[in-house]
Amino acid sequence: MIDCEGLVKIYKTEDLEVVALQGLNLKVEDGELMAIIGNSGSGKSTLLNTLGGLDRPSAGQVKVGPWDLLKITEEELVQYKRETVGFIWQNNARNLLPYLTALENVEMPMMLSGKVDRAYAKQLLEWVGLKERMNNKLHQLSGGEQQRVAIAISLSNRPKLLLADEPTGSVDTATADLIMSIFRRLNKEIGITIVIVTHDMSLAGKVDRVVAIRDGLTSTEFIKRNPNINEDGEVTGAIEPAGKGLDGGVHEAYVVVDRVGRLQVPKEYLNSLGIKDKATMEFDGERIIISSPKLLGG
Repeated sequence: MIDCEGLVKIYKTEDLEVVALQGLNLKVEDGELMAIIGNSGSGKSTLLNTLGGLDRPSAGQVKVGPWDLLKITEEELVQYKRETVGFIWQNNARNLLPYLTALENVEMPMMLSGKVDRAYAKQLLEWVGLKERMNNKLHQLSGGEQQRVAIAISLSNRPKLLLADEPTGSVDTATADLIMSIFRRLNKEIGITIVIVTHDMSLAGKVDRVVAIRDGLTSTEFIKRNPNINEDGEVTGAIEPAGKGLDGGVHEAYVVVDRVGRLQVPKEYLNSLGIKDKATMEFDGERIIISSPKLLGG
């Protein structure tokens, strides 16, 4: 579904140039539910905006399904955003029109594309648990209910890819868990690919794969490998021993290897070994061992 290689995004003003993505590599399979984590300024929101067609990439390769977002025309970009991708913002105001009911909000994108399907709009609101609230105006809904309306809106034109920018950032823990269970159910039942940007490690532990971004580059991946995880991301049996990952060790950590064979080792690992500009690397037939350089004559 998503294939990024050497993706670069540069923001330019008259007196400033900011490189937000510095050759990022990322692949996301069709039907995958995954999360992207990173500190503020790491480039994760820039990546999401690029995938959503809101920002144009500066260089490299970024493909979503059949679309090449580096070469896409303005007319094709409108079609891409209308038919291929759905977007959920942390700020509800960017998704919702306050003077419309929940049902009318879901129907609005359909009206813009000329294909209003009221039955499907009602079905979407049922999927997100708002069957009894679909005729309520937004001021009659809680923040969590409004966010669930936003999820229904993002699916109104049947996109193949759903992008969510901190979708649980403004709700309480119980509502966040409910929203994640909705994502898992949608992913399982309709097979939509879902990419979530978050800094919440507990939320990241409820998806199948997590990619960490640092300084505009993918650096580490965590893959869920324990079979005793239910559809809500909850542990239902014994946890297998694993490397330090997310959610009590239910993910296994991987460093990313780029297309020319370079390992992107997390900076904190290198700092802990006192490695700055050079490292000693040994191969014992099974493992690659990276260590701090030995001093001459030591």
